Amino acid sequence: MTESTVTTAVADIAAAAAPGSKSEQAYQAVKARIVEGTYTPGYRLVLGAIAKDLGFSVVPVREAIRRLEAEGLVKFERNVGATVAGIDPTEYLYTMQTLSIVEGAATALSAPLIDAVAIARARAVNEEMRECLEHFNPVRFTQLNQDFHSILFEHCPNPHILDLVHRGWNRLASLRSSTFRFVPGRAHDSVDEHEALLKLIESGADADAVEKAARLHRSATLDAYLAQAQHH
Repeated sequence: MTESTVTTAVADIAAAAAPGSKSEQAYQAVKARIVEGTYTPGYRLVLGAIAKDLGFSVVPVREAIRRLEAEGLVKFERNVGATVAGIDPTEYLYTMQTLSIVEGAATALSAPLIDAVAIARARAVNEEMRECLEHFNPVRFTQLNQDFHSILFEHCPNPHILDLVHRGWNRLASLRSSTFRFVPGRAHDSVDEHEALLKLIESGADADAVEKAARLHRSATLDAYLAQAQHH
């Protein structure tokens, strides 16, 4: 491979991953449809059809699908092609168990650094979640839920723990919309627990108390999911 060929290949890779590139746009569009539930588990991703829908060639769509496969949102099956990955109950269980531990720790470490402005932001998001309960939209509710928790753990001074939290949330990417869709009753309790967690942080509670509350909050969603799954 000549030097100029290598340079061109490197430039192509950089362009594909660049913000605003067709590959990035295709990735964001397909991922959004998976997360929102438009493309359900098992849905066959026909490259040509998606490319035509987006107004792109097949190349950036293929690159986007490869990225989504690496993230676990898409899988390839022989004689079928690319399909949306299903919800693996075991993977969900392990991810939620891990997230309850690392997010609990991150929230506890963040607590002393969360100021009144951040508390107000979190409370405003939680109020939006409460309003969302009236005409329940699981996709919107789940996005707000992520926004709420991000405010509480984003101040974590330990980058390693924060990285583990982000990885956990990324693993749940394909489940975010379906978790509260599957257990909508859990949403009401979740909003109340958020307020209790905010009051705990506001009161200057010790790290152990904050960590326990954050961990139990996450575990309760998992317990609700598992209880519902047993009835199906």
